[in-house]
Amino acid sequence: MSWLLSLSPYMWILISIALLALIFGAILGFSSIKLKVEADPIVDKIDALLPQSQCGQCGYPGCRPYAEAIANGDVITKCVPGGQPLVEKLADLLGVDAPQGVFEEEPVPKVAFIHEEMCIGCTKCIQACPVDAIIGANKALHTVIPDLCTGCELCVAPCPTDCITMEKVKPSLDSWNWKYDQKLIIPVVQIQTQNEPEQVKS
Repeated sequence: MSWLLSLSPYMWILISIALLALIFGAILGFSSIKLKVEADPIVDKIDALLPQSQCGQCGYPGCRPYAEAIANGDVITKCVPGGQPLVEKLADLLGVDAPQGVFEEEPVPKVAFIHEEMCIGCTKCIQACPVDAIIGANKALHTVIPDLCTGCELCVAPCPTDCITMEKVKPSLDSWNWKYDQKLIIPVVQIQTQNEPEQVKS
């Protein structure tokens, strides 16, 4: 134990700080376990169905707050980007009847497009984008990353030169909505080709 007495005051300070950090870390770890608030699973399921556009057209600052509001009894018809298909999915999840006629047309996927010849690099659209889908710097041309854009249109209004337009997403094998009737029975017909020899019946 004599070596402890030979330690310099600076070493004692470091040891004291380390012990305090260990004690406070243990207290925080214990508190996080004892005071942990379990998330509502229905909110997670609702949030998973929402388009995550974070556009605020529902009156809430994002999709997660709207999911919490729906779980607390708010209507399921406030999501404009989701449209009627989302209403039907939410109604099926919550076990309620889906309101009809709220959305006259099915939503068309769109992304923002910046006409760079009109862009003055004011960064207002960058500040308005909730998902950081616009890149650029002050007094430099801005560009939208289509794969990140959710089509919320929040960047359109702040633009002082009206250089941002919403363009329809061109369908591809990945983005096309392959609709089909689950009750539809597709008959399978076997066709014998000319090169295939006929089977001889015994």
